[in-house]
Amino acid sequence: MDSDREYGPLLFFILIVVFILGVGFVTPVRSMITSRIDEIKTRLFFITNNPRENVFIPVEAQTATANAAIAVEIIPTHTDTPEPTATATLTETPKPEDTPVPTATVTPTATVTETPYPLPPNYQISGVKYETQHGIWNYCAPTNLSMALTYWGWRGDRSVTGKWLKPFDKDKNVMPSEMIDYILTETPYRALFRMGGYDDLIKKLIVNDFPVLVEKGAFMHEVDGTLSWMGHFNVITGYDDAARQWIVQDSYYEANWRVDYTLMAEEWISFNNAFLVVYPPELESELYDLLGPYTNNEWANRNALRFANRQVEEAVTDEQKFYAAFNRADALVDVQDYASGALVFDEAFRYYNLIDENRRPYRMIWYRTGPYLAYYYSGRYQDVVNLANLALASTKEPYLEEAYYWRAMAYVQLGQAADARNDVATCLDIHPGFEACEAVKRNNGF
Repeated sequence: MDSDREYGPLLFFILIVVFILGVGFVTPVRSMITSRIDEIKTRLFFITNNPRENVFIPVEAQTATANAAIAVEIIPTHTDTPEPTATATLTETPKPEDTPVPTATVTPTATVTETPYPLPPNYQISGVKYETQHGIWNYCAPTNLSMALTYWGWRGDRSVTGKWLKPFDKDKNVMPSEMIDYILTETPYRALFRMGGYDDLIKKLIVNDFPVLVEKGAFMHEVDGTLSWMGHFNVITGYDDAARQWIVQDSYYEANWRVDYTLMAEEWISFNNAFLVVYPPELESELYDLLGPYTNNEWANRNALRFANRQVEEAVTDEQKFYAAFNRADALVDVQDYASGALVFDEAFRYYNLIDENRRPYRMIWYRTGPYLAYYYSGRYQDVVNLANLALASTKEPYLEEAYYWRAMAYVQLGQAADARNDVATCLDIHPGFEACEAVKRNNGF
């Protein structure tokens, strides 16, 4: 009897431990426990670190010159959409009040002319299967891509897209180029991604029953309750001119979430009005007729540069000037003017340093890797390393394969082979099979 009393509490404790371990193997419970642990770790990180305080100051801005000897081999995050495979009639340009009118023809034989397109005052597409991104940390991209695909009859969900896009769940970001790769290789559908979109173009796609996936920057709540700028995707499925609202499937909030036109414009501009359309091959000609010159890669890149140049002219606040200069520099990268792009990125980061700390979009270099390309292909390798260091230091879990990739590329040029090898290994740990890092590994015998 006394012995039972002595060992009773111990046995009870053991049973509790076994129970906790047992339920921990049940997926929903395990996810809940892991999510809570991650939240606690993030709170501790923000107590001891404030990424908004850190700024990037280029060290090679005055001495670097364009290095034309470096072959442009792999640009993993600036992949153009394949050119049209169907004949498309290029008959219109964006409205002058939305996007600067192009000064060149789309092709040597096609003259671009503008034609009006009647739009109803409101319209909404039905048929997109709504999904929430919650439950798995930072699952915005897989969820939104899944929603966009379901409209066309695809039967998967975010777990299917996520397994391919984020083989490591804690990967901080999914690039649009990765989403396109998934669509082209894993589904029967096609995709087109462009910068420099404008409201009436999106509405025209909507009224012709093409949902549009847009990338934007929004202020959302951190785990500590503070508002912080983050990249975010929305699937736009409708609009309402009377209310001045877009109707979006927002994986963070809810289905048919309404976003004010003005707010969307402010959020969208931070990604130079990027948009992606998923579509079945049999509707390619119809889509291209709607998009007009946007189907041409060269024209689209030049148009994105014109669009960003106008932002630079109109920007007033330091925050607006940062986004405008960043967009301009990124567009220069896309037309492969790396030296000019590097100098404009220098300007963008100077504006960034003037923004109020609470408004600084410190995650920008998680999502947009144009500065790496500009500095690398201008021979500014130390700036590449320093920028990657800043990106990796901005999070408690530095799972940014693109930062490791570009730092490895710079280390190779700086003759730091061991450092490059370590970064490639880390990159492939985060994203197994990531082709850019696989290429560095092959080319350098790592």
